[in-house]
Amino acid sequence: MSKRTYYAPKGGLPPQTQLLTDRAVFTEAYAIIPKGTNSDIVTSFLPFWEGARFWVIARPLSGFAETFSQYIAEVQPGGGSDRPETDTGVEAVLFVVEGGMTVTIDGTPHDMAPGGYAYLPPDANWTLRNNGTQAVRFHWIRKAYQAVDGLDRPVAFVTNENDIAPTVMPDTDGAWATTRFVEPSDLRHDMHVTIVTLMPGAVIPFAETHVMEHGLYVLEGKAVYHLNQNWVEVEAGDYMWLRAFCPQACYAGGPGPFRYLLYKDVNRHMPLSVPAG
Repeated sequence: MSKRTYYAPKGGLPPQTQLLTDRAVFTEAYAIIPKGTNSDIVTSFLPFWEGARFWVIARPLSGFAETFSQYIAEVQPGGGSDRPETDTGVEAVLFVVEGGMTVTIDGTPHDMAPGGYAYLPPDANWTLRNNGTQAVRFHWIRKAYQAVDGLDRPVAFVTNENDIAPTVMPDTDGAWATTRFVEPSDLRHDMHVTIVTLMPGAVIPFAETHVMEHGLYVLEGKAVYHLNQNWVEVEAGDYMWLRAFCPQACYAGGPGPFRYLLYKDVNRHMPLSVPAG
């Protein structure tokens, strides 16, 4: 397998001479946020974080992301937070794309490098600090945990993509694989964050149309994606949000692997309103 790479935004601001036409699009079924939109002026700051800024690429919004939020965080040397999460009942996944950081969970420190993955259960006691000499950039995916009576809550863990063998999809000759950090049969988890790898020329050979909402951040490579009834080109650094039941398929363009970080909500009944009386 080729050396894994992870695209990370650096900010900045395009020159005044740049044309305004771009690939950014927001529809009722999907949205494309190209890497070029992650400039300095679209960052956010959050309470109790020092030396940090965030690109918010998904948030709960009627007609947009309904089940999760996703940030790309940038934390400078010495920065971090002793109170990173201010909401209750929220679980999270952290995935490092550049630099290093230390995440401390229930008093135990974990050093994380590119490819590092941390699952933080709802109401976890955790802190984060960049003790290095360069900025660290990582994804922070947050979801309100849906507890189920009779199921234990999941526990925290820290790992790295490089320590997990990808699962090859059936009948693909290794051209399509998924790196899973949680066993699909573990129903304690109500979300999966995985890495999908498609080798050059590989395809998702049918228009997947399903109940799961998706957030896809392209870590490496390029592809042509079929979303709803449109073909769109995407490359490393682009982000796609797909509404539930948005048809989706793709061709990997090469010359190297096409890889993306994928969020989806799983393992829970669909919420229903109970009729009065």
